[in-house]
Amino acid sequence: MAEQRIVMTKKNYESLKQELEYLVKVKRPEIIERIAEARSHGDLSENAEYDAAREEQRSNEGKIAEIEYKIKNADIREEDTSKGYVHLGSVVTVYDEDMEESDVYTIVSITEVDAMAGKISVESPVGAALLRKKVGDCVKVECPEGAYTLKILEIN
Repeated sequence: MAEQRIVMTKKNYESLKQELEYLVKVKRPEIIERIAEARSHGDLSENAEYDAAREEQRSNEGKIAEIEYKIKNADIREEDTSKGYVHLGSVVTVYDEDMEESDVYTIVSITEVDAMAGKISVESPVGAALLRKKVGDCVKVECPEGAYTLKILEIN
């Protein structure tokens, strides 16, 4: 089975590399030190400090594996400053006629998604529908609850 490529900007790629370096070179040794300290207190079966440190170690190793996967499968795209069409990095204002409201979305890689801040993935239904479209275009967004249409009002 082929690995899924993860679209991201060079800036996002470098940020992931920095986070990985921190987790491996700083956080991992700190956790190992806490585990050793907790072990020195004796009986591990009733040692909450030891259990907490081991859980933090599992969490850290999981984050390391996830970031390594993203870096390994990165599909780095050039940052485009064009405002003529929607692309990775675009800030798009759309109007939903059914809901009679407009929304602003920033199109980002899957590693930068923050729905509360309006940052949506290029791979999400809305992001994929908007990709490569221009101001004035209407796009059909397919979702489990049914399809709806958005009109692109502005691209920044």
